[in-house]
Amino acid sequence: MDWLSGYEGRNEMKKYLNLAMGYAIAAMAGGVFYREFTKWNHFSGITMLSKVHAHLFMLGMMVFLLVALFSRQMDLEKEKSFRRFFLIYNIGLPLTVLMMLVRGIIQVKETALSAGADAAISGIAGIGHILLSIGLLLLLVTLKRAADKN
Repeated sequence: MDWLSGYEGRNEMKKYLNLAMGYAIAAMAGGVFYREFTKWNHFSGITMLSKVHAHLFMLGMMVFLLVALFSRQMDLEKEKSFRRFFLIYNIGLPLTVLMMLVRGIIQVKETALSAGADAAISGIAGIGHILLSIGLLLLLVTLKRAADKN
């Protein structure tokens, strides 16, 4: 029966590893898009597109690799703060990355924006960053509570 111990934890771990892999694939696609899109448009300046790759790798793949490791040792999913983290974080990161893509494409295309449109892009990106921050804090609270229970 020892081989069955922790079976539930393996399913959770697999879910987080799959999510980490998804973010890694998105990161690689973001890197290719940055390289090819700027090349096709003969753009050599600084653009927000160059940061998409790193954001998805670090805030997507690395965070969920760590969550997968912690889930193996701690029962994270039973914590209410973890469920909130999972939802808020997985809204905040794609929203942030989407706005980085929008801003980067506008920079490469050298599109003139009205003050309102520029502020809207910045505001939505800001909301994404706020959600990421709240999500990270919820993850830390979850880890602390789970560690206290162990």
